[in-house]
Amino acid sequence: DGLLESELFGHEKGAFTGAVEKKLGKFEIAHGGTILLDEVGEMEPRLQAKLLRVLQEHEIDRIGGKRPIPVDIRVVATTNKNLRALVKEGTFREDLYYRLNVIYIAIPTLRERPGDVPVLVDHFLKRSCAANGRSLLTVSEEAMAVLSSLEWRGNVRELENLIERAVLLADGEEIGLKELFGDEMSFGNNHIPRIETGITMKEMERELIMRTLDKMDNNRTHTAKTLGISLRTLRNKLNEYKLKELN
Repeated sequence: DGLLESELFGHEKGAFTGAVEKKLGKFEIAHGGTILLDEVGEMEPRLQAKLLRVLQEHEIDRIGGKRPIPVDIRVVATTNKNLRALVKEGTFREDLYYRLNVIYIAIPTLRERPGDVPVLVDHFLKRSCAANGRSLLTVSEEAMAVLSSLEWRGNVRELENLIERAVLLADGEEIGLKELFGDEMSFGNNHIPRIETGITMKEMERELIMRTLDKMDNNRTHTAKTLGISLRTLRNKLNEYKLKELN
């Protein structure tokens, strides 16, 4: 907490042991611009009070300072916690919550917007191929369908890391399931469907379609869009599976 206070508000020379010279804090450095406070819900109460003063009075106090310093900044705060719940628990100041909550933007998780997966895959592919000196790779339709069906508990970062690894391991010009998930196509975490060795492509296709359909609450339009196939194709596949079950 002491380190964070120094980073945000700065300190004067001799303010504490180790303060051998004056240091400007991030608020002063951001004067005239924007400062991003990541995971603001983790800030301890004493620093919350100092942040509230910055927002209300537009000035800061360096540690060991003798006078307030005016700052003109735009503050953007992010958190993955429910600040309203923290306010009720008494761990986050209610007045600070309302000061921060001028314009609220909720960013849904990647699993809530599967249509973004192909766009992000394309972006990460271009970036990773360029960084590793490789010609631009492509992702097979089969692999893209699987990627679009996963839950992504690690959100966008998990997808980014997976694509980067696939780019490093790919031998050819196309990334498939093998490059993404290994020889056994065992996707590991419990939230990702496990596909055992010996399963046929048809069986894997059926498993993928049925899991996606269930995830989309049996909405066929959303399921088809997520899988990257037409609604007609999805209907034909489901009819095919139904006929096989009847036989």
